Amino acid sequence: MHVLILGGTTEARRLAGLLHGTPGLRVTSSLAGRVATPRLPVGEVRIGGFGGAGGLAEWLREHGVQLLIDATHPFARTIGFHAAEAAAIAHVPLLALRRPGWVPDETAGGSADGGTAGASSGGLWHLADSLEEAAGLLPALGRRVFLTTGRMGLGAFAGCDGLWFLVRSVDPPEGPRPARMEVLLDRGPFTLEGERELLARHRPDVLVTKDSGGAATAPKLTAAREAGMPVVVVRRPPVPAGVPVVPDPEGAARWVLAHLAG
Repeated sequence: MHVLILGGTTEARRLAGLLHGTPGLRVTSSLAGRVATPRLPVGEVRIGGFGGAGGLAEWLREHGVQLLIDATHPFARTIGFHAAEAAAIAHVPLLALRRPGWVPDETAGGSADGGTAGASSGGLWHLADSLEEAAGLLPALGRRVFLTTGRMGLGAFAGCDGLWFLVRSVDPPEGPRPARMEVLLDRGPFTLEGERELLARHRPDVLVTKDSGGAATAPKLTAAREAGMPVVVVRRPPVPAGVPVVPDPEGAARWVLAHLAG
């Protein structure tokens, strides 16, 4: 049985490791190729796009893929919907692997409806449905922005005149960007002590992040809470309707093994 994992995440690599070497199972991991030096999973790996849903469906058929797992980043909206469409075209079962989102009261303070979680929580979460909406909230929250939404989409903040941005990303940013900006090239996982030191050194007064979930980048939320810093959180896009979702690689592995046994 051939399984294709649409990957690029820690969870995708863990899943490939769990399935690697299983008798009767062939596992291929696909990476989009947007990161210059990606962390590769064990087993077969392909790098590059498919050319849309039609191209992915054709690849599934040509390579005899019998199970498809979308384990991409929670904000990789396009590939998620392409996967759903391709799976329907090729009649291949599809599963989405999505790490749980962050819980405001347990990380950065505030509450899911934008209210305050109490004085002991420190910071306040402000939820946004897009990068553009997040940019619109910033002038009322601070002048020095710690932006951790990645190198793509910086154009949404290009019109934020009078604000200074510390942009952290794995690779150098591309396209339109804020006029006043310092770039910090770094890759998680990050430590709480490191995030505390970063805030003390650069002195941002507001944090902008996507609700990516997971532990690798969560320490920035704790550091922001400790500093009483407001946090703008961009909500993640929904998984396509009808696609089953599991929260961890172990659940995805059980799904694969159940199909293999059946």
